[in-house]
Amino acid sequence: QLRKLDSSLLAAKKRFEMENEIQEIDDSDSIYQFDEESYYKSISHTPWKDDVSYYKYVRISAIALIKMAMHARSGGELEVMGLMQGKVIGDTMVVMDAFALPVTGTETQVNPQTEAYIYITQYLSKSREIGKEENAIGWYHSHPGYGCWLSGIDVSTQMSYQQFQEPWLAVVIDPKRTISSGKVEIGAFRAYPEDYHPPNEAPSEYQTIPLDKIEDFGVHCKRYYPLETSFFKSSLDSTLLDLLWNKYW
Repeated sequence: QLRKLDSSLLAAKKRFEMENEIQEIDDSDSIYQFDEESYYKSISHTPWKDDVSYYKYVRISAIALIKMAMHARSGGELEVMGLMQGKVIGDTMVVMDAFALPVTGTETQVNPQTEAYIYITQYLSKSREIGKEENAIGWYHSHPGYGCWLSGIDVSTQMSYQQFQEPWLAVVIDPKRTISSGKVEIGAFRAYPEDYHPPNEAPSEYQTIPLDKIEDFGVHCKRYYPLETSFFKSSLDSTLLDLLWNKYW
């Protein structure tokens, strides 16, 4: 049963929404509509093949953000993993929801096994049964304490997904650098094709990488690019957001 948020929880939730600049949009916004036929038509010409960085923006619902942040935090020192559901609109990837995967990670990596793939298939099938038509659009995992970037293993995983599951997104969350009730440390990325060599640009955002991770970061940082990330919610999300906040935060 949903309890009313007490004043301290309510203040923390408001601060969370301010820190993460969560924009309120109208319930009737097209972002909440999903037309399967027009969606598949829009991706049938595979625009990412003509422009390797075609997708430039990510919009993540506040519900998906809280779920991913909570899951990342629950893993402690271990990496955790989950999938995101959503769609693409033009050059923007939209994450509507997220769900955790039954995957056990280590302190340095996480990889799905056969059971996880069975779980994914069943979850998406059940989602469609209740009218949730959005497809899986990407995976997320945590980097506890060492920032938001893709390791060599992460890049290989993402490239494999992009080969068979396009359009596909990788999101990384650092639960330790996420200040409680504050800004979520998050990054969204897509891998370049194997044979592509990007312009020799410096990383777009400075971040502290632990010494034992610097080599892995440096060797692979030119194999993928970051997408600009923003967050949204509607008034319809309010009750569910309160419930998630009450239960997990």
